Amino acid sequence: MQGLNFHRGQDAGRPAPVRHAPARPAPSQQPRPVRKDPAPSRLAYRLNRMMLRPLVRRLVHVGLPAFLAALVAGIWLSDDTRRAHLTGGLDALVDRVQNRDEFLVKMMTIEGASPVVDKGLRAMLPVELPASSFDIDLEKLRERVLKLDAVEAVDLRIKPGGVLSAVVTERVPALLWRHARGIELLDKTGHRVASVTSREVRGDLPIISGEGADRAAAEALALIDAAGPILPRLRGLERMGERRWDVVLDRGQRIKLPENGALPALERAIAIDRAQHMLDRDLSVVDLRQQQRPVVQLGLEAQNAIRRARGQPELGPDGKAIAAETAKKTSGNGKKKSG
Repeated sequence: MQGLNFHRGQDAGRPAPVRHAPARPAPSQQPRPVRKDPAPSRLAYRLNRMMLRPLVRRLVHVGLPAFLAALVAGIWLSDDTRRAHLTGGLDALVDRVQNRDEFLVKMMTIEGASPVVDKGLRAMLPVELPASSFDIDLEKLRERVLKLDAVEAVDLRIKPGGVLSAVVTERVPALLWRHARGIELLDKTGHRVASVTSREVRGDLPIISGEGADRAAAEALALIDAAGPILPRLRGLERMGERRWDVVLDRGQRIKLPENGALPALERAIAIDRAQHMLDRDLSVVDLRQQQRPVVQLGLEAQNAIRRARGQPELGPDGKAIAAETAKKTSGNGKKKSG
């Protein structure tokens, strides 16, 4: 082919030039450095093993920094001047936040309370309005309000607009309780509502008397409800020995009820009265304490009528027999007055 010129001649068999390899360096006469053992020391091994424990890691990562921070803070706060400045700054910051308009209570509204309770509740506020809502502890205020005898429940809330709302539920008087210290109003549970000076203040309420009568107010109300037919004659209930009731009627009559089963006993007495007009007779006491043996006690006039029929001396109001001469004088004086 044109362009390719192969020359074959006497130079074709000449060998390629020889290249001499570089000589190897002579071995160094200096000693080789000793290689470091990659295995850890005993101390490093033990420290690594300790760091694998969760408790040690927490102490190193959390406990130690916290201790150092507390140490620095303690050293810084050991100075009285720095501590006073810090306290004053925090107090000023808290006051600025608490006294913002969003947290101010400007007025108080009370619903369902009588004028006396309303006045007492407003007097129990720990601060004068307007005041910060942070200065009014609603739980403590609720506990103080519930200590009022006339208050059964109260709902305290701070409404938007800075209004402290109090919804009061007062106790409803159901009984008058006469005892050695005076007369008090009780609700249906026997809780004290208020004190009164006389029975005429609440003449519409039934009256009970005796020590411990307030603790049995619920039973007393049940007895009063059951005494419907004789209710116009009922004067009250008297607690005897803090364990049972006596029903007191007009004309000095009294029904003694048992300690247990007082309500059924009163219902039986009312049934007998409706059938036989027992209470219309001259009886002073109807004793129902023993269910199998009811006992009645005659009045003074009935007893004297029987004693006159038997020829016995009459009895006086004290229950003692009157001498015959005194009885004649009394009857003679009665004749002179009538004449």
